[in-house]
Amino acid sequence: MYNIAYRITNNELDAEDVLQDSFVNAFKNISSYRGTASIGAWLKRIVINNSLTAVRKRKVAFSPVEDYDELADSSEPENDEMLYLNVDRIRNAIQLLPDGYRVVFSLYLMEGYDHKEIASILNITESTSKSQYNRSKKKLQKILREEVYYDE
Repeated sequence: MYNIAYRITNNELDAEDVLQDSFVNAFKNISSYRGTASIGAWLKRIVINNSLTAVRKRKVAFSPVEDYDELADSSEPENDEMLYLNVDRIRNAIQLLPDGYRVVFSLYLMEGYDHKEIASILNITESTSKSQYNRSKKKLQKILREEVYYDE
């Protein structure tokens, strides 16, 4: 649960606060648990909602994109360079993503939500979720490529 909060908030103290608040909320509202999902899934949803609230307080800006298909067609040519990547490098690069990109990236790729669910959770359009995810991948690739050049 801490990892989920940290990936979304990108801040250790915020993640700790979110986790504490989430468990307090869960215990206060245990009577509202209906048993339709596992207790872990219910708690995970509370952690995600509280994490998003913490990020919103920092005023995350999601940039709306009306035509996702146009953005998808304008992909950059693939670079044949082999990048040396490891978990720490990728984790650090994800932390450098802007909040809006990182939140959508984390919810989609790491938490397994689809774009329709993300749009509902974040109160954005599905195409905005898709474009934020697409942009986050490109930004992540750019960060990782730049990091390789700095390491040499």
